Amino acid sequence: MRTAYSVETVRAAERELMARLPEGALMQRAAAGLAAACADLLGRVYGRRVVLLVGSGDNGGDALYAGARLARRGAGVTAVLLAPPERTHPGGLAALRRAGGSVTVPGRAGDRIARADLVVDGIVGIGGRGGLRPEAGELADAVERSGAAVVAVDLPSGVEADTGQVRGAALRADLTVTFGAHKPGLLIDPAREYAGTVRLVGIGLTLPPVAELEALQHADVARLLPRPAAESDKYRRGVVGIAAGSARYPGAAVLAVAGALRGGAGAVRYVGPAADAVIARFPETLVSDRGPAKAGRVQAWAVGPGAGDDAATVAEVLGTDVPVLLDADGLRLAERDAVRGRSAPTLMTPHAGEAAALLGVRREEVEGARLAAVRELAAVYRATVLLKGSTTLVADPRGGAVRVNATGTGWLATAGSGDVLSGLAGSLLASGLSALDAGSAAAYLHGLAGRFAASGAPAGAHDVAERLPQAWRDVRDAWG
Repeated sequence: MRTAYSVETVRAAERELMARLPEGALMQRAAAGLAAACADLLGRVYGRRVVLLVGSGDNGGDALYAGARLARRGAGVTAVLLAPPERTHPGGLAALRRAGGSVTVPGRAGDRIARADLVVDGIVGIGGRGGLRPEAGELADAVERSGAAVVAVDLPSGVEADTGQVRGAALRADLTVTFGAHKPGLLIDPAREYAGTVRLVGIGLTLPPVAELEALQHADVARLLPRPAAESDKYRRGVVGIAAGSARYPGAAVLAVAGALRGGAGAVRYVGPAADAVIARFPETLVSDRGPAKAGRVQAWAVGPGAGDDAATVAEVLGTDVPVLLDADGLRLAERDAVRGRSAPTLMTPHAGEAAALLGVRREEVEGARLAAVRELAAVYRATVLLKGSTTLVADPRGGAVRVNATGTGWLATAGSGDVLSGLAGSLLASGLSALDAGSAAAYLHGLAGRFAASGAPAGAHDVAERLPQAWRDVRDAWG
């Protein structure tokens, strides 16, 4: 599992460690890791042209010391100082000059950047807020035009470490070398797309057990997935109810059932007007036209995909005492108090537009501050919230670490994909997983299935559903 920590937590750990180390030792550790990452990216260091974009803080000091190491290996290194020399890290600047590096100012850096093989972004550290200032923004534009490889120091300048927000101009990196711990902005969009590949360099920090973010890996998900025992039958494995679809959207029901059948539960009950379409595609489904209360016992419900204006069914499902997944039209039709008052777990799965409607804000506000939005929704509705997107976030109403998932692909942005996710997560709920674990595991498997289905080409939601067993096996086999 990868974890990410807030700026305050990282700085506290750094202060504690620096109190036990010789002065400057921590920066030297960071610079050594940064220089090694730059050398790996360059392949050959001798004769390469490296430009350092150097701000006034310790971030700039890291870049200068790393540049000195590269200069001693034969690289031609130029530091572009965005602050006067007296406000630039003195030890790092002296080290670069001793190693044969040169120094210039932004107004004279254009030609150096245009010919650079590598640009090291040391403009702003993890405490930065807002976008780049105009002078730094012009340098970022020059870097983008140059085509040089870009390595960011700790995180790309212009993105916010704690929130993942990008409030203005920012520098895009091919590689971000981060020190001691991942920062939330490196794992969630929109900041994540600026970070490129992220390489964590250990510097000896002691961090608390509870992080701001958690990113599950194959082994973590494999441990969550249900495995039937020898004595299991379809009822012991769990039964999931699907209340979805309408005369206008029968396909939503079919796709939700497709996800549910591949989600670990032993049986799927379907309630709704699309029973004929569901049975035609999946004859193993148990169908009913008598409503959720008379459909038979289930261990969880998934309600809402393609439901149209069927508020009565949504209310009936929310009134049950089993876990409920609430998606799509169900999010629009559900009464807030009905969700907040439930005694059993609720998992809400909005996309950014639906989340914005629930919070009463513009979609752009949710997309620009996804971490804040998912936490607020979880708190307001007293429910676990899975906020869909290029990075999916899952927040528990009790607080704690937010789960982040990036296994997906842009090809998952296709009609019906969310319906498959709803059925899958609902099935995992029925098999006994908590709402947090069901949402996290479902997002992970759904993303993998999307990658397998697309493989670089368009894929439909039904293709994603059919690749869920492959994703499940891929996760299970990696765990052993």
